[in-house]
Formats: sequence, structure tokens, C-alpha cells
Amino acid sequence: MHWSTRPVETAVAAAAAVVLGGVLLLLDVPGRLLVGAAVLLLVGVVVRDLRLRPRLRADETAVAVRGLGGTTTIPRARLRARVRTGRRLGVRSTSLELEDTADETVLLVLGRRDLGADPEQVGAQLLGHRPV
Repeated sequence: MHWSTRPVETAVAAAAAVVLGGVLLLLDVPGRLLVGAAVLLLVGVVVRDLRLRPRLRADETAVAVRGLGGTTTIPRARLRARVRTGRRLGVRSTSLELEDTADETVLLVLGRRDLGADPEQVGAQLLGHRPV
């Protein structure tokens, strides 16, 4: 099993970067700075999405999460997975927390965009049962 950012989201970000890059030619200097920063941010998002594909991979023995600093692997026997739902500024967000019970420094938090799916469903699949 594996999960990644949806390719459509990455393609939309790339298209937006191209369009904004074209708009740069039509703007004054302050506008170029602002839109140029937006283009760089979108290019960074696209590169991150492509570099971290697949974001989460799981099999019978371990779960591996790919990050910018490398891949973190947690054996199934030491895996603790939780789904957290919270509200911030009136917006409900759900995330999947993966923790290594033997190493207190490992806590990985993945959201809907990281996984390309509902974190609750991914957590249920990781734990081998259906979501509530």
C-alpha cells in the first residue's frame, strides 16, 4: 500500500506557476517581486510533491514515510497510529500521526494533502480495520 499527493494537485500547482511566470512580464517592479515570490513558492511545492512520491508506504513488516531529510521506517511491531481531528480558525482538519513506540523522537504527522486521501481511512487501512 502507498499514498502520495494527488497528481492533479501537483499539476494545478505547476500550471499556476507557469501562468504566474508569464504574468511577471506585465507587472511593475513591486508586482514582479510579489508574483515572483509566489512562483518560487509554487515551484517549491511541485518539486516537493515530486520528490516525496510516494509519501507513505506500508507493507506487512514496516511503514516508511518519505521526507525531505530521507525516509523514516517504523517496524509494524513498534507502530502507533492515531487520527487527530482539530479545529483552527473555524476550519476542521484531520491528520494521521505515526509514532515509533521505541523511539520517542519519531512522530510523523501527515495531512490529507500529503496522503492524497482521508487520513482516517488511511489510518484504518494501516491498522487493518474499517473506519468508524
